[in-house]
Amino acid sequence: MTGARRPLPVALQLYTLRAQITDADSFRATIHEVGEMGYDGVQFYSYAGLDASAMRSLLADAGVKPAGTHVALETLETDLDRELDYNGEIGNRWIYAPYLMPARRQDLAGWRQAAASLNQIGARCREQGFTFGYHNHDFEYAPIPDAPHLTGIDIVIGETDPANVCFEPDVFWVAKGGADPVAALRAHAGRIPIIHCKDMTGDDRRTFAEVGTGILDWSGILDAADVGKVEWHCVEQDAGDRPMADCARTSIRNMRSWGMGLKGRS
Repeated sequence: MTGARRPLPVALQLYTLRAQITDADSFRATIHEVGEMGYDGVQFYSYAGLDASAMRSLLADAGVKPAGTHVALETLETDLDRELDYNGEIGNRWIYAPYLMPARRQDLAGWRQAAASLNQIGARCREQGFTFGYHNHDFEYAPIPDAPHLTGIDIVIGETDPANVCFEPDVFWVAKGGADPVAALRAHAGRIPIIHCKDMTGDDRRTFAEVGTGILDWSGILDAADVGKVEWHCVEQDAGDRPMADCARTSIRNMRSWGMGLKGRS
């Protein structure tokens, strides 16, 4: 499946390996392990208590770059400056809200309030040189109960300023929600700096799989990423049938076989 696409760096969302991260020492060991797997970067869901100076040194020692962080929307609403200060110090410029709590998505008014909050956060991020975005699951593709002609993603994307709020599409969850990941990437081209990459099993479970081992159209996904000027691919796998470190290795091996990943390439 190699071709004339741009070779993009590939990160691992550390949530994939959360079971082996129990303290700062295991976090450090995991960062080094991810670098040794061949990943170019890491994406955070936690900083394991490390201050910015220690994190910056760890990333440099492990040979990986920061490729975004996932921070609860509620934290961004109340403590954004601290997040921006920390991520500025470690050299990360992408901040993502990874999830919308159920109480905030019960009706159209809830979705619109969430979109307004995302837009405000994004404007503050942009003022300080950061890119802010929203990461989807499957529920964004369901009809809104009191506005069934609309979905959550219609509001999140349609009622925020593209200059303030980008989109981090998780291709597994897009498909799980009943939409076409390739069509979604093409529809929002230019608004997607990072894609979340995970595959879907072909059995009746339709559950998480290593990239390249399931049923998603990776040729189409990579082509759409190329057209849309995506900057990073980010592997994430929520669960698996094998040890998660083995799953992460399979995903980066397959992505590198398709021409993605920069580490070690001339």
